[in-house]
Order: sequence, then C-alpha cells, then structure tokens
Amino acid sequence: MTTRKISRPRNMLDLLSESAGLPDNEQTENMWLEVIHRVDEVYSDLIKYESDLEAKNAELEETQQFISSVLASVSDILLVCDERGRIIQVNAAFLRMTGLSEEMLVGAPLGDHLAEDSRARALAMIAAGVEGKVTECELRFHTDQGASDLMAVNCSTRFDHSGRRVGAVLTGRPIGELKRAYEALHHAHLDLQKAQRKLIEQEKMASLGRLVAGVAHELNNPISFVYGNIHTLDKYRRSLAGYFVERRRDAEDDDLRRKFKVDAILADLPSLIEGMLEGAVRISDIVKNLRRLSFSRTTETQEVELERIARTAANWAARSKRAQADVVFECEPGLTIEAQEGQIHQVLVNLIDNAFDATRDVAAPRIRIGINKAGDEAEISVTDNGRGLSDVVLDKVFEPFFTTKVVGEGTGLGLWISYSIVKEHGGSIVAANGCNGGAVFTVRLPMNGAQTA
Repeated sequence: MTTRKISRPRNMLDLLSESAGLPDNEQTENMWLEVIHRVDEVYSDLIKYESDLEAKNAELEETQQFISSVLASVSDILLVCDERGRIIQVNAAFLRMTGLSEEMLVGAPLGDHLAEDSRARALAMIAAGVEGKVTECELRFHTDQGASDLMAVNCSTRFDHSGRRVGAVLTGRPIGELKRAYEALHHAHLDLQKAQRKLIEQEKMASLGRLVAGVAHELNNPISFVYGNIHTLDKYRRSLAGYFVERRRDAEDDDLRRKFKVDAILADLPSLIEGMLEGAVRISDIVKNLRRLSFSRTTETQEVELERIARTAANWAARSKRAQADVVFECEPGLTIEAQEGQIHQVLVNLIDNAFDATRDVAAPRIRIGINKAGDEAEISVTDNGRGLSDVVLDKVFEPFFTTKVVGEGTGLGLWISYSIVKEHGGSIVAANGCNGGAVFTVRLPMNGAQTA
C-alpha cells in the first residue's frame, strides 16, 4: 500500500492563495491589505458605537436618577401594581406612610396593606384601571400606627413597551385634614348664616318694638279715658237707679217707665258696664304687654323662691281658665335665683296658662311643673299631655303676635314676652315635643341673676 502525502497550507495567506488559485505574489498582498483596512474600519465603528453606548448609558442613568429623585420628593403616595394587584414599585412617600421597607412591599398583594373596609374598593379600582378606565376612590392603608388617614387615590392603566396593558399606577394624597377643614368651614358658614338671620330678626324685633311701644303709648291715653268714664258711668247708673226707686210712682209714671223700658234698661246696665269694664281692663293689659316690646326694665332683682312662685302662678292660671287639670309639681326644695319676681311670675303664668289651653280637650288632663338645678342654672319645665306642637308652630312659637288660639282668645304676645323676659335675665327658653306626646317648655335661668345687655 502506498501512502500519499497530503499537502496543507502553511498559513492563512497560503490557504487563500490556493483557494483563489492565485499565485503567491503582489496581488495576494494587496488583497490582505484590503482585508486589514476593512477590519480597521469595523474596529473604528465599534469604538464609535461603544462611545455612543456609554454616552447613552450615562444619559439613561442621569434620567433614572432624576426620575428617582422626583418620585422620592413627591409628597403624594405612588404604587405600581401588576394586573393581579401585586406591588411592583412604591415611592418614598408610601414607605414613610406605612413604615415598611421596599423589600417588604414589592411582590406583596396590595390588599394585604389596605384597611379591611377598603380592600374591595381597591381591587375593583385596579381591575378597572387594567381595563383602561381611569378611576378614583377613597382608601385607608395599614401603617405601623394603625389605619392611615383617608386617602383620595387615583388609578390609571400602565402599559409596557409594546402598548399592552400590564397593570395599574395608583397615586393618592391624604384628604382627612382637608375634609375636616371643609367640614369646619361648612359649619362656620352655617353658624354665620344663623347669626346673620338672628341679627336680622333682632333688628326687626327692635324696630317692631319701637313702633309698637309708640302705638301703645298713643293708645294708653284714650284707654285711660274710657276706663275712667266707665267708673263714672257706673256711679251715674247707681244714682239714677236710686232716683227711680225713691220717686213716688203713679199710673202715668208706670206708663212712661213701660214705654221707655226704664226698668229693663236699669236691669241691663250693670252687666253692660261690667262687660265694658272687663273689655277696658283687657285692652289695658294688651297695651301693657305691647309696651314691654320697648325693653325698658329698671326693677331691681331679688331672691326668688321658684317653687313658691310656680305654685302661685299655677293657682292664678287655674282660676283664670276655670279649668280642671291634674297639676303635678316635681321641684327641688329651696331652689332660689336672683331675678325680678314679678316678671318670672308672669313667665310661669303664661306657660302654665298655655298648658291649660293645650289640655282643654284631653280626657285626663295633666300638667307637670319641674324645677331643678342644672349646673350654674335653674331649670324650669312645664309639660302637658296635649296634642303637642307642629313643626310650623315650633318655628314661630316665640314670634310676637303669633297664636294658635281662635280670634278673641289670645294676642300672640304671651310667649314673646316670656322669651324677652328670660333673655333679659340671661337665660334661655326652648319649646319642644315630649317623648310621650304633648309640649314641653324649658326655661333656664342663671342662679346669680346675670343680666344681658
């Protein structure tokens, strides 16, 4: 067997020469020079590309640092979640709020860090955000000190580089303080409106008081004339009656007496004069009540025993109404205040008088008068078992000239005068309906008799 020797090229240059069928000469060297030149060009491009890549990388790092610094300085919380609701990234504000580290949060379900009453809303919001809807709701998170303040959280969709929805981004800020501030502002606005209405009503009442006081003053003179003339007329009636009784009667006189109905007139005059006198007295009382609207009070205060004056007022009201009702007293014994006795007596008479009117048609009328001490004040309550007060009546019960009584029975000044007297004594009076029906009027008066301006 003959062994054939295989010829191998000595180097790459020989290999290229054999494969190209080129002679080992200058042509081969030129080809290699071209290859080397191309390699140099590729190497230069690689160096350039590396420089560009380093510049881009530095720019990217700078941008990332900028974004990280911005997220760290944002006071609103920020969470990035995947489509299953697991936390991918959080900002420093959320870490400060929860008191947890980023390692403890990333990868955990968001629901584990929410208050129990917020989990369902948060999951529904994330699901809507993944579907491409921008939603918001109010949530509370777990913190190392318990549930967080209420947060207004906004949820929007997160997309990847290809535009596919891959999760949601949640941002939120605390609204507890803001909400409380708005509530405080709302209450302050309501108080301001209430004070404004009260100021307007007080000005209207003051103007009305001045007007009515002037009218009452003008009415007082003719009423005094009528009142005095009625007494004079009664004296004349008695004199005429005595004259006709003493005069010797004959047939002609009897005919004249019958013709002019002298006996009937003399018999009717006492009731007529009594009715006129009663009317004059009532008009005089109305004028006195009207004059109270001028708010002129100069009477000195004195120590007033409330139970005694309440019992006296109840007796007066019962006699004037000629009504039958079970009046029950529940009084703290020996309770006294510094006040004007006559005015407090009038307040109680007015309240008890109204209670008698309220129980007029009740089968078993009952009036309760309670007196006790409430802190630095004395509390007087008059409760009846009548029909109670409607909302309209409760709104207007202390307005002057407002009355629920029929024409001729009330002037609508009793409760307004009572209200004015109580206010002048530095107290308060409130009307309400009792738990078991009926009306309850509660008067509070300072024990030391402090007067309002």
